[in-house]
Amino acid sequence: MTNQYIYNGPSYFLAVFAGTFLFWTIGALMSFDPGLADYYMAPMLLGLMMPAIVAIVMIWRQPHSEMKRDFLDRLFSPRRIRPWPFLLTLTLMPLSVLLAILISLAFGGSTEQFQPSEAFSFQTGFIPVLGLLFLAALFEELGWRGYGFESLESGRSFLMASILFGILWSLWHLPLLWVHQSYQYEIYQLSPWYALNFYLSTVVLGIIVSWICHINQRSILVAILFHFVVNLSQEMLSMTQQTKGIQTFVLIGFALIIIASQWPLFRHKAPSR
Repeated sequence: MTNQYIYNGPSYFLAVFAGTFLFWTIGALMSFDPGLADYYMAPMLLGLMMPAIVAIVMIWRQPHSEMKRDFLDRLFSPRRIRPWPFLLTLTLMPLSVLLAILISLAFGGSTEQFQPSEAFSFQTGFIPVLGLLFLAALFEELGWRGYGFESLESGRSFLMASILFGILWSLWHLPLLWVHQSYQYEIYQLSPWYALNFYLSTVVLGIIVSWICHINQRSILVAILFHFVVNLSQEMLSMTQQTKGIQTFVLIGFALIIIASQWPLFRHKAPSR
């Protein structure tokens, strides 16, 4: 985080949450209306774009141009990426899936979970699911890494900023619980515990993504690519919801290893501004 930049975290997250919750609530109501269900993804997309829109507006309102140049460099510059560490981190999510399935076998899980998924676990109206998975990674990380996480670091350790971000990121997904045919809605209908597991795993992933972004010189591009791999990994194999619960514990293990091995980074406290 660069000291010359001015961040307003409360205003950013308040604006993002208000805008997203508004549009996603409209989308939720439309998703249950037979006459409007074909178009519910329009407000859903607007809600998805809010982290990026608010970040870009707040960055471009800065009185000086340094923050704008920094944002564009973090988004487009491949020089920030450490190739081998980045490629290794891309294996974390697929590895967590495979480990979770292997562990599930000891508890009666089926080997059929290793089979590729025959279909996506949710529907997205007129937008192809694969396209939405990428757009989610793009619009979220433009905002989360372009402005949101940076605004949380002031006066906090990297660990506390990462945990706080993970919690806020998780809560941001709450309106999806009442959007018909969304992933969160579908798993909540199966069991509230499955939905709770999703929100817990999101907190843990928030910590992991923050670390991956940081070790690649705060590259927004890296965060987008890793987020997209996360989304794909959750859909690639026929993993059951019970096994996804195991996967959350695997991810917690990964996060603890990362924190322990990078403790000087995680305990470092950024100056207040």
